[in-house]
Amino acid sequence: MSISKTAHIAELCSLKGVNNAIICPGSRSAPLTLAFVRNKNINCFAITDERSAAYIGMGIAQQTKLPVVLICTSGSATYNFAPAIAEACFQSIPLIVLTADRPNEWIGQMDGQAIYQNNIYTNHVKKFFELPIDYSNSDCKWFTNRIINEALNLATQEPCGPVHINVPLREPLYTTGEDLSTENVRVINHSDRKLYLSGNEWYSLCKSISSYNKILVVAGQNEPDLLLSKSIERVSTKLGWPVTGDILSNLHPITNFIRQSDAFLGQLTTSMHDQLLPDLVITFGKSLLSKKLKSFLKNETIHHWHIQPDGYVADTFQRLTKVIRINPIDFFSELYNLDITLKNTQKNYFNIWQTTELQTNQLQNKFFQSNKIGEFATVNELIKLLPKVCNLHLANSMPVRYANLISLSSNQTQVSVYSNRGTSGIDGGTSTAVGHALVSNVPNILITGDLAFFYDRNAFWHNYPLPNLFIIVLNNHGGLIFDLIEGSGNIPEKPEYFITDQKLTAKNLADEFGFSYFNNKEDMSNFFTPNGKVKILEIESTQKQSKTIFENFLLTLNKRHEQ
Repeated sequence: MSISKTAHIAELCSLKGVNNAIICPGSRSAPLTLAFVRNKNINCFAITDERSAAYIGMGIAQQTKLPVVLICTSGSATYNFAPAIAEACFQSIPLIVLTADRPNEWIGQMDGQAIYQNNIYTNHVKKFFELPIDYSNSDCKWFTNRIINEALNLATQEPCGPVHINVPLREPLYTTGEDLSTENVRVINHSDRKLYLSGNEWYSLCKSISSYNKILVVAGQNEPDLLLSKSIERVSTKLGWPVTGDILSNLHPITNFIRQSDAFLGQLTTSMHDQLLPDLVITFGKSLLSKKLKSFLKNETIHHWHIQPDGYVADTFQRLTKVIRINPIDFFSELYNLDITLKNTQKNYFNIWQTTELQTNQLQNKFFQSNKIGEFATVNELIKLLPKVCNLHLANSMPVRYANLISLSSNQTQVSVYSNRGTSGIDGGTSTAVGHALVSNVPNILITGDLAFFYDRNAFWHNYPLPNLFIIVLNNHGGLIFDLIEGSGNIPEKPEYFITDQKLTAKNLADEFGFSYFNNKEDMSNFFTPNGKVKILEIESTQKQSKTIFENFLLTLNKRHEQ
């Protein structure tokens, strides 16, 4: 009765809003595969490499804002989902992970493809479930339905996240002639939790706000949301609150957004440091990319409020004093309508941040006017050439740091930025971009380094066309970031064991998969014009050249204090 059980699982997933499933080939998972493929309401993608497949599924969930099902066979295939599940955990992305398994009595008996799959993802899933292997009586059918309903509800409750359902299956796995009717499948719905602040709570907040001299708003990584950006800009303009964060905050549509804090906070004099330091920082969103911004805010004089509707709250700056349980957009929308008395120091504080931002922009523009070669300059040029509407994907290490220092303008309102900063690994960046490209009509632009690109080459190992995927590979033939980290110095082991020198280029990969290939000797102005294929632009350089240019950029920023 295996396929009968899994047919009900697939139908319930469909009824609960699952439109897409990623299926990795395998025998033990055959009943799951057949059930989902035969369900006409679920779009299924066959991806062979489980590690890449899970990241592709995560990208689809991120793009569609709906849960995605991952299916794999038993054994080590289950482990290969783990990196993407960890990323989804820290980015609050809903994944429904269905892992086929041997019957419990055969675990630990040297049977093929049998490992300990119970709680294999431990704390990186919201909850672990296991289905009963028996489906021959009404109680087991009821319990299976109950588990799937609970898992799907939990995955989509704030904060969203992955859930793991282990599915033990007995042979035969390819049975025919079963009753696959899925009528009257029971759906258990849940209502979203609405979080509001009472009138007394708002009164208390306003009174506290009025007692601070310098208030700063800092945004962590966020999904693109123009309404949120507009709400924050109105508050910032009315109350004189500077707003800063990384490129990953997706707040670049805000006109007075402080985009360059990562560039100037590492170059401050003591006097400027004290002038920019807030006495209250209000944060929302997920992790911050900028180590300089985090270090700047780890100060014992600061009070820290964090806005988050639900879930665990991190104490990033070791100064957390208040957690405000409300949606950020509701917080800033309501705050705008309130009558708040501000200290006279706040307006001057706002102007100091804006002046510092302006000076940094001027120095940066001057730098790129005289430095038009190298990977850093190329990223600067390409960001200005981005299509009006697109997704910008940034791989970890140098690409996301280059883009953060350059940032996006307030005119690029329809550019959405994504990066795997939940775990901040180089694995899966390409696969995540592929997931977005599979289900979106807009151009998907990936800026990646050579190590991340070659590490995740199985992102292309499938049969689905990706005409809206554009990849810029910054190939300095190694991990440049390890040559820039403080303390690495000239240790003799660095080239082989940290930078990991490599001689590959992207051209052979492009030829293998039938992609269009370009390099930095060609005109880049038309690169984002689609031609029906994946397009790869490879920017080759040396580690020495890239390091020198980047260090010269930092020296240029220092000149602000010498004028």
